[in-house]
Amino acid sequence: MRYRTLATVCAGGMLLLACSATASETALKEQAAKAMRRAADFFRTQVSTEGGYLWRYSEDLSLREGEGTATDTMIWVQPPGTPSVGMVLLTAYEATGDSYYLDAARDAAHALVRGQLRCGGWDYRIEFDPKRRQRYAYRVDPQKKDQRNVSTMDDNNTQSAVRLLMRVDRALDFKDDNIHEAAQFALSTILDVQYPNGAWPQRFTAAPDPSKFPVKKACYPDFWSWTFPERDYKAFYTFNDNSIGDTIATMLEAFEIYGKVKYQAAAEKAGDFIILAQMPEPQPAWAQQYNADMQPAWARKFEPPAVTGGESQGVMRTLLTLYRATGKKKYLEPLPRAIEYLRRSRLGDGRLARFYELKTSKPLYLTRGDYKVTYSDSDMPTHYSFKQSDGIESIAQEYERLRAMDPARLKQPKRAGAPRMSRVLAARAKSVIENLDEQGRWVENGKMREDAGDAPVRRVIDCRTFISNVSTLSAYLAAAR
Repeated sequence: MRYRTLATVCAGGMLLLACSATASETALKEQAAKAMRRAADFFRTQVSTEGGYLWRYSEDLSLREGEGTATDTMIWVQPPGTPSVGMVLLTAYEATGDSYYLDAARDAAHALVRGQLRCGGWDYRIEFDPKRRQRYAYRVDPQKKDQRNVSTMDDNNTQSAVRLLMRVDRALDFKDDNIHEAAQFALSTILDVQYPNGAWPQRFTAAPDPSKFPVKKACYPDFWSWTFPERDYKAFYTFNDNSIGDTIATMLEAFEIYGKVKYQAAAEKAGDFIILAQMPEPQPAWAQQYNADMQPAWARKFEPPAVTGGESQGVMRTLLTLYRATGKKKYLEPLPRAIEYLRRSRLGDGRLARFYELKTSKPLYLTRGDYKVTYSDSDMPTHYSFKQSDGIESIAQEYERLRAMDPARLKQPKRAGAPRMSRVLAARAKSVIENLDEQGRWVENGKMREDAGDAPVRRVIDCRTFISNVSTLSAYLAAAR
């Protein structure tokens, strides 16, 4: 009888603990939902301009910036600007089903529609001041002479804008005509400006003349200068800043959303360019950019012709992505040679050089101030990463995994699994909630671009923090469902 009583007491205690845990989880879920809604509402009603966003704001919103200083009539396209904020709002909608977040993401998409250029893509920023808007060739505005009409694919700019439009288009069941048409026009333009060899330029205004861009394999120039030539590099075939990789990802997603084979065909054609662009021995990796003769070429004054240890890793991951999407083994074929080359090119500290001299593979650096090419790393500029982290082994592991996998498994339907609940995720969500102030802001110490030199640290509102924290709350709420 005594043991039965103890067992009953223990069972009751366990039940109370379980009920307490459930109540605690329910309370945290409610707090997370309310916190995310307050944060999104503050961003949408107080921070945004015409539905779009910049990068960073002073606490009182009097100072604003993207990659450069900005005004309250301006938004930024380049991540972590408008497309990035729009995407995390869409993630919040998918996690909760709350149409408020979808409406906010649609606002961001409409802001991008108003900033789409006549050439089909986007500049880094969008201006809403009526007078300043006249400088840009926006599709929705009357045409005037001498307007800026240059789209950029640098830094995931045009690509991120297209991807937000596509995702919002799908979420709205393709019923918003303005968003749908802008996405279709942008995708059509990306197809038009693709070079005959499958590459894309860093920037574009119109489709290229095919006769000026013959299809060739990558080769070494007979001579290259250590002196910066100040040439226009915007039409070069560009891997820098993952430009082609981001465009391939965009076209694969376009195929997934709209089901049109031409989008996947464009991605595969770009993969064929990657194969062409692999340098021959003794350096079977890739350059940042190539001229029309398929030779590594100068871009900015700190980007000499070279084989790169940085962008080459992004190129290799893109090849893995293409193989996963298509099952075509030609996209795996370049990887073993590149992996072995980069393994033997590691620096003494285990990192990779951003630049390796053509043919010799000696690490190249530039000097601070005058940007002279040198073999010495003793006086490097600090604004650019001349040494890169080494992710070769993770690339090699994924290559081996895919190579050993039955290709039929690649074609199995993908399951969009919800985030899994864990103590770590719950703790992160709790921390995010606790750091949100009464106005719905995550305010932190930081500096604005105009805070030069020894200017004191100020309190700022950063879009990166908003994106990270809303992502955490969305993951928690999706797991809690």
